[in-house]
Amino acid sequence: MYAYSSKYVNPFDTLSGVLLNSSRVVEESAKASPSETASKGLLEVFTGNGKGKTSAALGIALRAAGHDRRVFIVFFMKGEFPYGEQKVLSDLPNVEFARYGFVSFVDPANVRPEEKEEAQKALAAAEQAMLSKKYDVIILDEVNVAAAWKLITVDEVIKLINSRPEEIDLILTGRYADPGVIELADLVTDMVKIKHPYDKGIPSRKGIDY
Repeated sequence: MYAYSSKYVNPFDTLSGVLLNSSRVVEESAKASPSETASKGLLEVFTGNGKGKTSAALGIALRAAGHDRRVFIVFFMKGEFPYGEQKVLSDLPNVEFARYGFVSFVDPANVRPEEKEEAQKALAAAEQAMLSKKYDVIILDEVNVAAAWKLITVDEVIKLINSRPEEIDLILTGRYADPGVIELADLVTDMVKIKHPYDKGIPSRKGIDY
């Protein structure tokens, strides 16, 4: 069973609200010059307990590559595990990635020194990529979890965010996004779990979940 609201929502009221808000967005966007809106990057955060955080970020990477934008992805805590997306990313033009960590999953109650070391390497790679200005979009996959489990510190993540060149889009994924990170973000999506196959004992599926 899962919770849902029994309150009726008139779809036409919702639609009219969406249209009204959309018209306001268009009006506000029109006030900015094309060069202003095109050159300014944003900080986006995908967090929450629901599935789809990495998938959302990878979707942006695919879209960006399709428009000849240069993408760099740093995978925290994912090591040599055979994730399907990494095979495809290797073949995409304008997309590069680096992965850090080990095949085994991190135990937040017993974080090993070598796991912290890998996370520090991931953070350093992200900073180097960002300051090189070679890339238009940089994705830090599972960085929120790495900070929450103290493989790195939230202060280090915020320092990285604050050093972001204005034109770069920076995307952070993972559960447990820190309030300080959320405060700095331009977009935050909280993936809410309503149902999940794990709850039925269905394990991760190759080609769908990894």
